[in-house]
Amino acid sequence: AEIETRDNGKLITEMRTQLRYIPQWFHYFGGLADKIEGRVIPIDKPGMINFTREEPLGVVAAITPWNSPLMLATWKLAPALAAGNTVVWKPSEFSSVSALEFGRLFEKAGFPSGVVNIVTGFGSEIGERLVSHPHVAKVAFTGGDRTGQGVYELAAKSIKPVTLELGGKSANIVFKDAAIDNAVKGVVSGIFAATGQTCIAGSRALIHRSIHNEFVDKLVALGETARMGDPLLDTTQVGPITTRPQYKKVLDYIDIAKSEGASCVLGGAKATRPECGEGWFVEPTVFTEVKPEMRIAQEEVFGPVLSVITFEDEEEAIEIANNTQYGLAAGVWTQSIRTAFTMAQRLEAGTVWVNTYRATSYLSPFGGYKRSGIGRESGLTAIREYLQEKSVWIDTIGEVANPFVQR
Repeated sequence: AEIETRDNGKLITEMRTQLRYIPQWFHYFGGLADKIEGRVIPIDKPGMINFTREEPLGVVAAITPWNSPLMLATWKLAPALAAGNTVVWKPSEFSSVSALEFGRLFEKAGFPSGVVNIVTGFGSEIGERLVSHPHVAKVAFTGGDRTGQGVYELAAKSIKPVTLELGGKSANIVFKDAAIDNAVKGVVSGIFAATGQTCIAGSRALIHRSIHNEFVDKLVALGETARMGDPLLDTTQVGPITTRPQYKKVLDYIDIAKSEGASCVLGGAKATRPECGEGWFVEPTVFTEVKPEMRIAQEEVFGPVLSVITFEDEEEAIEIANNTQYGLAAGVWTQSIRTAFTMAQRLEAGTVWVNTYRATSYLSPFGGYKRSGIGRESGLTAIREYLQEKSVWIDTIGEVANPFVQR
């Protein structure tokens, strides 16, 4: 956990939690390895037997970002290996140290040489070569949607299957009947946990107009209590931005939001607290008076920046929530079971949380709609991403009556 935190600046408390979860993925998919089965298909042709085989693809290229290197790699490696593939893993150039240490654990666990391979380097060089390599049969990528599009296009040249887990602009939707204090905590967790550097960040808070003022007051009050500083300290709640380019990007988006007319009610600048030193820290930021078409409400910031948007009714909430190019996740806060089911059905998102946020499990599929990705990670669905189905036909009669007529 300490290696991971020193490598990318994420909170040591979150890294410890992730490292407790990682063995669950390997245990679960390891348990599926001997349960991969084909089917016998009853065929309406006399004397003919048809069955299927589930076979590994071969070499899988796994490409992961800098924000949660080991967890996101596990989501790929565990099902890929359980399905019988070998893996070449390229971690981000910004967070490779923990990946190399992780690789040593595979050796200690007795994995044969060459089953798990780690290659470091820049995405524009190593990543492109991996994706286009003729011996790579499948690409699993997590990262930004623009880079993901490039991976998709490059893989398409050799007709490689891909799993893409990309960006998001997720909405946390708070209805007037919600338990407001819980919803405030959920919204804060959705955007300020992990310093907002997560694909599922709830970067838009859609608040029913009737509770807007009360909600924002409580949101700002809670946001003001956030403890920033050294991510290695257990008491720190908001850490630094991982890379200098991302730090600049977050500050640029804050300036864009201000220029578009959004009202900054919390933060809105780099952190100058003594405990932050000269690090790449951005104050937890909340904008109100945000219009759905503003760039701050449409584009992924990947930082601790929240856009608050009001809505009048369920229809407007759905329209606003779905009106982005992304569809990774959404949160719904309500005490109405009807509202919960309706929103879960109509929201264009791969994951919908009701009265919670950021919950994941090795048992549950994860992935996006629209530009947020292709395919699913975790759960039973994930292992099929790393298999190919073969249909086998056997004629038990053994006589070809007419060679010019299809049997």
